[in-house]
Amino acid sequence: MQSFISETLDSILQNTKSFENVVFILPSQRAGVFVKETFKKKISAGFLPEIINIGDFVEEISEMKKIDAVQLLFHFYTIYKEQEENPDSFDVFSSWAFTLLQDFNEIDQHLINSREIFVYLRDIHRLRKWSVKGEFKETELMKDHFSFMEKLNKYYDAFYQFLVENNIGYQGVLYRESTKKVADFIHRNQQKKYFFIGFNALNAAEELLFEQFLLNGNAEAYWDIDKTFFESQHQAGSFLRKYKTRWNYYQQHPIQTIKDYFSESKHIEVIGASKNITQTKYAGEILEKLPNYNNTALVLADETLLPITLNSLPSSVDAINITMGYPLKDIPTTSLIFAIFQLFLNQEKLEKKEENLFYHKDVVRLVKDATIYRLLQVDEQTNIADVLSEAVAKENNTFINQEEIITFLSPVSKEIKERIVTIFNSFVSISEFLNRIIELINLLKENANELEKEYLFRFYTAFTQLQNLHNEFGYVQDLKTLHQFFRQLIQSESLSFQGEPLQGLQLMGVLETRVLDFENVIITSVNEGVLPGNHQQNTFIPFDVKIEFGLPTYREKDALFSYHFFRLLQRAKNIYILYNTEHDVFGSGEKSRFVTQLEMMRDDITEKIISPKVVTSPIQLKEIQKDEKVLERLQEIAQKGISPSALTNYLYNPIAFYKQKILKINELEDVEETVAANTMGTVVHDTLEELYKPFIGKFLQANDIEDMQQKTKKLITFYFSKHFKNGDVTTGKNRLIFEVANRFVENFLLQEKQLLKDENNQLKIIATEQELSSEIKVEGIDFPIKIKGIVDRIDEFNGVTRIIDYKTGMVKESDLKVTDFSAIKDYKFSKAIQVLLYAYMYNSTHNNTQDIQAGIISFKNLKNGFLQMNFSSNYRKPDNAITEERLEEFMTEIKAILTELYNPELSFVEATDLPY
Repeated sequence: MQSFISETLDSILQNTKSFENVVFILPSQRAGVFVKETFKKKISAGFLPEIINIGDFVEEISEMKKIDAVQLLFHFYTIYKEQEENPDSFDVFSSWAFTLLQDFNEIDQHLINSREIFVYLRDIHRLRKWSVKGEFKETELMKDHFSFMEKLNKYYDAFYQFLVENNIGYQGVLYRESTKKVADFIHRNQQKKYFFIGFNALNAAEELLFEQFLLNGNAEAYWDIDKTFFESQHQAGSFLRKYKTRWNYYQQHPIQTIKDYFSESKHIEVIGASKNITQTKYAGEILEKLPNYNNTALVLADETLLPITLNSLPSSVDAINITMGYPLKDIPTTSLIFAIFQLFLNQEKLEKKEENLFYHKDVVRLVKDATIYRLLQVDEQTNIADVLSEAVAKENNTFINQEEIITFLSPVSKEIKERIVTIFNSFVSISEFLNRIIELINLLKENANELEKEYLFRFYTAFTQLQNLHNEFGYVQDLKTLHQFFRQLIQSESLSFQGEPLQGLQLMGVLETRVLDFENVIITSVNEGVLPGNHQQNTFIPFDVKIEFGLPTYREKDALFSYHFFRLLQRAKNIYILYNTEHDVFGSGEKSRFVTQLEMMRDDITEKIISPKVVTSPIQLKEIQKDEKVLERLQEIAQKGISPSALTNYLYNPIAFYKQKILKINELEDVEETVAANTMGTVVHDTLEELYKPFIGKFLQANDIEDMQQKTKKLITFYFSKHFKNGDVTTGKNRLIFEVANRFVENFLLQEKQLLKDENNQLKIIATEQELSSEIKVEGIDFPIKIKGIVDRIDEFNGVTRIIDYKTGMVKESDLKVTDFSAIKDYKFSKAIQVLLYAYMYNSTHNNTQDIQAGIISFKNLKNGFLQMNFSSNYRKPDNAITEERLEEFMTEIKAILTELYNPELSFVEATDLPY
C-alpha cells in the first residue's frame, strides 16, 4: 500500500532537492511524526524540512500567543465586569461564558463582521418582543435575556481589543489577526517554500491564508481526495469542489493530487453488535486474528469507550500507540479530589460548619480511597481506615470531628498525620484550600507508582494553575464555585499519552486519522448520532443566522466527518466497521448513513450481526456437608439452646442458619443514620418491660396505666439514646420514627386502660421478658436438645393464662391460623411456630394442666387486639385453646425438623425461591 504521505513526498522530491528553506504545514502534530519517519526513509542525507501544524503556523503569522480556556475565562470576566454595572457572580458567568467564547471563536475564524452579526441578532430579539398593540409582557428572565443579547457586540469589542493589546487570544483571534499580517509575513519569507499537506475543511481565515500563499507562487497544496468523491456529488468531496470553483488560484491551476484508490478491491465487513462492550470485545477478536499490527488502526468514533477498549485488547498486542487523551473524569485521582470537596460541601449543606463536623460517609470515603488507604497501613493486619470505619459504625456516629480523626491517626507517621489532619481543617479561604490539595498531592507522589505519578502530576499542574489564577484575579470566592469550576474543567480535559508513535497498533479517534493511511482499519460505534454526531450545537447564534452569515452548521460538520470516514477507507485493504444494534434513548441502534452510502457504492461488503455467546449452566444450589466440626458445633448449640427464631431461620434457608449459627458470621455493622426497624422494636420492647416490671405478680388497675402514661416519653427517649447511640432523633425521618414508637406505646396503654375500665375484667402480670427453656429428647439423637427463648409477656386475663409476643411490624390473624400441623414446616407459619414453642416451654416448666392461650400483639394492627393461635378451619367459630394434645402434635413436627437438622447424612442445602 502506497500511503498519501509517501506519494506526496515522492512528488515533492522530484522538484525539490534542498529542504533547508522548506516548510511543511500539516493538520495535526501526529501527522508530522509520520512525515518525518517516511522522509528519513526516502533521503540518505541532508536537512529535514521544518514540519509544523496549522495551529502553530497561524500563531507564528499572527505574532500572538494562544492561551487555554481557563485563562481566557478569567480574562473575559475582568472585561465583563468593566462593562457591567451589576455583573453576574463568577459561577453564573462561567455557565454561559464558555458558550459565548465558542461563538466569538467561530465568528473570528470565519472572518465575519462582528458588528453586523451582533446587530442582526439584536434586531431579531427586538422583533420578537415587538407587538402592534404594544402588549408584549416581559418576565424578568426574558428581560435579562434581551438585555444580554443587546450587549454582545460591546463584550466582543472590548474583549477583542484587550487580547490584541496583550498579544494573547483564542484560536479565532489568532486567525483573524494572521489574515491582516499574512502579506507582510509572505514578503519577509520570500526565500521559503511552503507545502500544505492533507487538508480538507478549511475555515474562511484558512482559505484566505492558503490562497495568499498559493498566489504568491512559493507554495503548493497537496489534497488527499479520491476521484470517486471529487467527481461526483458526494458529501466527502464538497469542500474541495468549493475551493476549485471559488479560489482564483484554481482558475489557472489544476488540482493534481486526485487519486483513484477507493474503487480497488477490498475486504469490507459491516458488523452489528449489541451494546458497546460487545463491539469492543469483538474488535479484540478481530485483532487477535491479524498476524501483526504495524499497519493497523483501531478507530473509536466514540472516544469515551477508550477505558473499556484498553481492557479488551488481546494479549498479543505488545505495542500500542494511543492518539487520544484519557478523560480526566475517569482517572482514580479524580474521585479522591471530589471526596475532599464533598467533605466541605456536605458540611455546609448539613449545617455543621461552625462545629467543623464531617458526615461519616464522606470521611470513610476519603480514608478508604486507594491512595490514602495505602498511607494508613500501620502493619499487615491493621489499617487506620478500617479501624476508623469500624469505630464509627460501633458508636453510630453520623458526624465526626477533627479531634476524633487526630486520635485515630496517632499510630501513623508524623508527616502523614499532619497532611491528612490538614485536609480536615476548617475552611478558611480558596487559596488555602487549593494549597492543602497541592500539599496532599506532594505527599501522595512519594508512594505512587509510575502511572499514579502521571495522574498526580496532571492534577498538580491543574491546581497550581488555579492557584495562580486565583491569586491574580480572586474571582472564585466560595467552595461551591470552585467545585463547579473544577467539574467543568475535568469534563473537557484529558491526560495525554506518550509512546512510540510508529510501532504497533494505532488506537485513535476519527480526527486523529487525518493524513494517515493504514492497511487494516477497525472502526467502532459507526452509528447515527456518533458518526456523524447529533445536530445539537451549544451556541447563542440561531441556525438561520449562521446560514445568513456563512457560518458552519451541522451540515458542514456532517460533510467533514463524511470526508474523514471515506478518506480512511481509500487505501485500506481490510476494513471492519462495527456499530451498535441496540436502540436506546440516545438514538443508538441505527447504523450511520455513511455505512448505508458505502453499501450503495460497493457490492463487495459482507454484513453480519453478532451477539455474545451465552453459556447457560444449570443453577446448582449451595450444599454443605455435615463434617465432624459441624456436628460438634450442632451439639454445642443443643447444650446452649436453640431459639424459636433460629429454628424458623433454618426452615427459611438452611445456608443462612449455617452461616449465623455454625460459622457465627454476624451481619456487618454499619452506621445507622435512619432508625432501623429492629432498633425501634427493641426500644418499644424495653419501654414496655420497664413500665410493667413493677407490677409483676399484681393485678393491674386503670390508674396504674395512667401512671405509666406519664413516664412513656421519657423512657422512649432514654432507650433511643441507648440503642441508637449517637444517632439524632430530633429531626427528619428519625423524628418521625421516634414519634411512631411513642405513639405505639401510648396507643397500647390506652387499649389496656379501656380493657380495665370494665370491672369484670381482671388482668394480672405474671412475667415480662421471661426466659423460658425446655430440654427435649429426640429419637435417634444421643443427647437432649435444649430449646430456649425470651417471651415478652405472660399474664392472666380473667383466669386464663396468656403468653404474649409483641411485634412492631404488621401481623394478621391468618398468620396464626394452623389447621394441619404437618404443614407447619412452611416458612409462612414462622410466627405460629414461635408462639407455640413459647407455649410448649411454659407448659413443660410450669406443669400447667389448664388450657392456655398464646398469641401476638401487633402494634401496627392494634385495633384487632390480642391475636390468638387459631386451630379451627371454620372462620366463624375460632378455636384458641392450646391443649396438651395439640402441643404434643406440634412437637412431633418440631422433632422431625430437629431430626433432619441433626442427621449427619443430610447436608445443609440452599432453599429455592426465597421470598426475600
